[in-house]
Amino acid sequence: MSKEEFEKRWARKSLREMLSTVEECVGKLDRSMEDVKEALDGVEDRIDNWKEQSRDYVKMYLDSTMDKVNELFNSHRDKLSERNDAFEAMVKALKEETMATTMALSTRIEELEGELALCRAAWGSMFKSSRNSCSKFLM
Repeated sequence: MSKEEFEKRWARKSLREMLSTVEECVGKLDRSMEDVKEALDGVEDRIDNWKEQSRDYVKMYLDSTMDKVNELFNSHRDKLSERNDAFEAMVKALKEETMATTMALSTRIEELEGELALCRAAWGSMFKSSRNSCSKFLM
């Protein structure tokens, strides 16, 4: 065997070994990629689970807050309704009192107008008779 033939065989053997080593590395990389994909799937599942839990928590918190706001709103509405009812009752009572007072004053005004008319008539007749008496003395 010549030196050239030996070198060719050695190169072929070396290439075969290198090819075998590369194939082993590729196999390892494939297995590593599969492991990474499985781990990534697990992480994605956990992220989805956390998203769902977070969504549930936020919804629960917002529902609770909304309930408290509604309770506060209803409380204020009830208090304002009570105050409005009391105010309406006061206004009604004041209207009734005003009407009664107006009627009493109207009656009293009519009485006073009658008395004034009588006083005018009395003064008028007294004034005429005193004028007549005075004119008799002056003549």
